[in-house]
Amino acid sequence: MTTGSAPGSPKFAALHVPAYRNYFLVLLLSMMADNIEHVISYWVMFQAFRSPALAGFAVISHWVPFLLFSLHTGALADRYDCRKLIHIAQALFISASVAWGLLFLTDTLQMWHAVVILLVHGAAGVILAPASQLIIHEMVGREQLPSAIRLNASSRYLAILLGPAVGGGLMLLLGPAWGLLANVLIYLPFTIFTLRTPYTGHGERAAGRSARPFAWSDVGRVLAIARADSRIMTMIVLAGASSFFVGNAFQAQMPEYATYLGADDGGALYSILLAANAAGAILGVIWLEGGANLRPSVRAAVLFAILWGITMGLFPLAQSYVPAVALLVLSGIFSIAFTSMAQTLVQLLAPANVRGSIVGLFNTSMLGLRAGAGFTVGVLGTFIGVHRSLELSSLAFVLVAVWLLARERGIANGSPATVVIAESEPN
Repeated sequence: MTTGSAPGSPKFAALHVPAYRNYFLVLLLSMMADNIEHVISYWVMFQAFRSPALAGFAVISHWVPFLLFSLHTGALADRYDCRKLIHIAQALFISASVAWGLLFLTDTLQMWHAVVILLVHGAAGVILAPASQLIIHEMVGREQLPSAIRLNASSRYLAILLGPAVGGGLMLLLGPAWGLLANVLIYLPFTIFTLRTPYTGHGERAAGRSARPFAWSDVGRVLAIARADSRIMTMIVLAGASSFFVGNAFQAQMPEYATYLGADDGGALYSILLAANAAGAILGVIWLEGGANLRPSVRAAVLFAILWGITMGLFPLAQSYVPAVALLVLSGIFSIAFTSMAQTLVQLLAPANVRGSIVGLFNTSMLGLRAGAGFTVGVLGTFIGVHRSLELSSLAFVLVAVWLLARERGIANGSPATVVIAESEPN
């Protein structure tokens, strides 16, 4: 079962769309500003409170909003102009940076301030996600959507690589307080772009949107719509299993992996480990966009997910830096391949009138369930060691993915062979 773009698509196809090319650049700046804020605020919180509990809450406040409210914000993206939702999210991001900066500048930061700002930042992320995804769908169309989703993902990883460097530079040059106040300027280009763009995320369907508020009772309806297409449900379960069992929890345990591998006192090798996964993801995008000509399909997404699970399970078995870094780079390549395919399929196959809600359900699974990896990798690691916990968690995910692959093959025996991305939008 294959879903693919039209043959002969140019390399980095979405960048050939002028509006998306500008969108990609300003979104990259906004994501970098997000990471800069993390770098500076986490450092100051550590210096001020030295509280592991607060550090843990920073992670919880980032992902739990996706678990609880992604369906609601997806439904909002279905019902309202996505540009307005992006403006609300950007205003929250900017408010968080300003609040950190003023509190650092006046030396009045208290722990409850940090908790509130972290919650505001988490709310901004969950509001932004579905709205930004619907806008690129309208901007590039079905044919170039896989390319746009991959490039969007690469901008997140570029931001992860650039954010610490720029954030550290701002701290050294301006100090933490003024560094965060200056960071507000980096958010502005994306905000200004979405004030001027004509894309609302709905296109010609704007007149048919419902104004009825989304309620918890609507969750069953959205789940029923998702379950009606086995491909959508397979991608949601695949994304959720990857997040729950492994997610990005291994990043928080990286100091222990680095110490086991003999990290140097200067931290250079530790930094390489931290960057290896993001570097692999960027290489994966270059490979996929530069001519790999892989069409998104359920089977391909699950196979790449299995390869990702295997490389993550092998990483803690590495006895030296070279194979450890190589495995992290490979896991980054496989991760970007399967997650971008999964998101593409969900957006293409979802009925147009509830696309935001289905994307919200996917975000609940892929992003919200990352909180679970704190238990499967982190908490379990306190009892059996983080090496063994990552091995077992990766194995559990691979078993789920193999089951999904077998299930999909069984379903595919009696289903149509192809769904072409370039076909017209479903009503």
